[in-house]
Amino acid sequence: MMDKEIRKATMDDLACIMKIYAYARVFMKSHGNPRQWAATNWPPEGLIRQDIENGKCYVCTVQDHIAGVFYYDFGANAEKGYLDIEGKWKDDTPYGVVHRIASDGSEKGIGKFCIDWAYGQCHHLRMDTHPDNIVMQNLLKKLGFEKCGIIHVPEDNDPRYAYEKFSR
Repeated sequence: MMDKEIRKATMDDLACIMKIYAYARVFMKSHGNPRQWAATNWPPEGLIRQDIENGKCYVCTVQDHIAGVFYYDFGANAEKGYLDIEGKWKDDTPYGVVHRIASDGSEKGIGKFCIDWAYGQCHHLRMDTHPDNIVMQNLLKKLGFEKCGIIHVPEDNDPRYAYEKFSR
């Protein structure tokens, strides 16, 4: 397997990033998760532009090829939508959050590599995923995340399973 690296995305990466999200929508739909992104053509290009401008969009490269993309942020209440949870978070210290993670399918292990990188930045990470996204649920469990409850996102009416990984 080739060496992977994480770097902040630039506007020059935008077309490639949007192709990755288009691939991810098809992948999710074909793996029993048709509503999470495909129903709303998520994520919109305007949001990704904003993520890049704010320095919170990251890409995973294999040599010079962009194979994955994700949003990462860290801080107290890094995700305002996580304030209202049906359940309970494990710890209330500042945390990192990963959203909009996707790969282009060209390399195995991109999702794991990106999540491990994000966790390595902070050692307290929260993520959420759609109940139909069995692929992501299995990955999060494999990486040591615990399901903490249910959150709701403004994009649709489907609940999301909330996961957390924390070490002191």
